[in-house]
Amino acid sequence: MANRDYYDILGVPRSAGEAEIKRAYRRLAKKYHPDRNPNDRAAETRFKEVQEAYDVLSDKEKRAAYDRFGRAGVDPQAASPRGYAWSGSGPGGGYSAEFNIDDLRDLFEHGGGGGPFGDFFDRFAQGPRAARRHARRATPMRGQDLEHTVNMSFEQAVHGATFEIDLRTTTGTETKTQTLSVKIPAGVRDGQRIRLRGKGQPGVDGGPAGDLHVICCIRPHRYFRREQDDIYVEVPISIAEATLGAKVEVPSLEGRSTVTVPPGTSSGTKLRLKDRGIYNAAKKTRGHQYVVIKIVPPDKLEPQQEQLLRELLAHNPRKNFQW
Repeated sequence: MANRDYYDILGVPRSAGEAEIKRAYRRLAKKYHPDRNPNDRAAETRFKEVQEAYDVLSDKEKRAAYDRFGRAGVDPQAASPRGYAWSGSGPGGGYSAEFNIDDLRDLFEHGGGGGPFGDFFDRFAQGPRAARRHARRATPMRGQDLEHTVNMSFEQAVHGATFEIDLRTTTGTETKTQTLSVKIPAGVRDGQRIRLRGKGQPGVDGGPAGDLHVICCIRPHRYFRREQDDIYVEVPISIAEATLGAKVEVPSLEGRSTVTVPPGTSSGTKLRLKDRGIYNAAKKTRGHQYVVIKIVPPDKLEPQQEQLLRELLAHNPRKNFQW
């Protein structure tokens, strides 16, 4: 840690501006913060490295001294653990100064400086960085967002439903599990996200909690399919029903309904059930249901039925086409 370059620690070039340095610091501090990496010594060490690098590079004077002299320019601590030294040069030649923090404390406490300075020197004696960390307020950080997938039926997506989900959140080394009641509105689509503000991981150092994103996973229906806000269902009918016309019972979202098949209906014809589709809350409108006709011939014919169908062959629907 002692030999690593501060710019390398934050992953920024030496020409980086203040905004770039701050972005790098926030990203790394969030990643390696002890509250998010409990009992991880490597992450704790990395977090301290990031904090130390930002302390220097975010201060114009310290950064200038670091760029010129390296770490000696910002942490010129002497060999004695409680001694400090400075050196430099000026118009009159070189100069240097060295003192012991205990001697300076005695000067102020017993030589007329008074006791109020004692607490300052106790902190400063631990090192300049310790004094700065003590004085600087912790930076609040927003909690991490969470995701949870709910599997739902086609009908639940159309009409809306309420789900009970178990959510795990972590604060420091403590993990809690809570049960949330989540209401899914009617008309959601497959893959749609429902955001619950403030239901994610708790914030750090007084920061706001993250959000919970509930992802809707809708199972396909056996008969219905959705297109925008409309519902489609394919209904098989016989040749006789298509030719002569009929009333046919079909499924719908509200139960069974009856549609009228006009005489001479072709396969693929769409019959509409108005306002029987999916409700769109944003538009305050409702889609339709379309019954798609599929003509299905019989698997086996009696001789009389076969004779009747052969007579129908006299009708050629392609005779007017000039191909």
